[in-house]
Amino acid sequence: MYVFRPRAQAAQNRKPEALWLLSSVPIIAFLAFPVFALLGTAQPGDVLQSLQTAEAQGAMKLSLYTSVLTTLLALILGTPLAYLLARRSFPFRGALDTLVDLPILIPPAVAGIGLLVAFGRQGLIGSHLRPFGIELPFTAVAVVLAQLFVAAPFYVRAASIGFARADSEMEEAAQLDGAGSWQTFRDLHLPLAWAALVSGCVTTWARALGEFGATIIFAGNFPGRTQTMPLAIYLGFELDFRVAASLSIVLLLSSFLLLLAVRSLIASAEPVTLQP
Repeated sequence: MYVFRPRAQAAQNRKPEALWLLSSVPIIAFLAFPVFALLGTAQPGDVLQSLQTAEAQGAMKLSLYTSVLTTLLALILGTPLAYLLARRSFPFRGALDTLVDLPILIPPAVAGIGLLVAFGRQGLIGSHLRPFGIELPFTAVAVVLAQLFVAAPFYVRAASIGFARADSEMEEAAQLDGAGSWQTFRDLHLPLAWAALVSGCVTTWARALGEFGATIIFAGNFPGRTQTMPLAIYLGFELDFRVAASLSIVLLLSSFLLLLAVRSLIASAEPVTLQP
């Protein structure tokens, strides 16, 4: 049965929507203006010319390599932890949950100091690695560790939300049908959580790609060795603003396009149906 509303009532219902839209204009403008201002700082030809320098290409290659490796490590190491936090109860769970969120809240410089104290040449762990000829600070490995420390919590948090989608009755039903722990994880939890896992990976990659504070303290800013794109932007801001602006545009567009593609993929995916 269809109910047709009078035009006056329909217009009245649109007034709150217009009010919310007008109220959102200031924050939308505040978020949009720096983006468009950055895009308008350089012509495409100037951007391409700036990106052809050895420093820019080295920074882009290192950022791509380390951020992808960081995302893979977060996926491999963070998935069991996310599943544990989402599906199991155990002593000190709240403390562990808080520990996972801590790197998100603390300043990146504090994270860099913590990594240096832990894995530096005189650190709690680094001092025991030196006799074996292993030194982590100011290396590409240090870049990955810094990115992993600040970015992995984003994946763990998103994945745990995804794994929590299945209620206890669905899990008990799967176990009653003879499914083991691995089969339940594979056939029940993964199909329900895949969108959250993809979203967490993208967020982790973007955070790793833009990491600055912990990296510059723990890995340094050495061109061709530890200089990622954010560090090259920082140096280029003092030496050559065109290079800094060009790398900023690359980071902006790559992050925006990847987020847009992933969200479109998730939105267009068919709802997951579980087979009995």
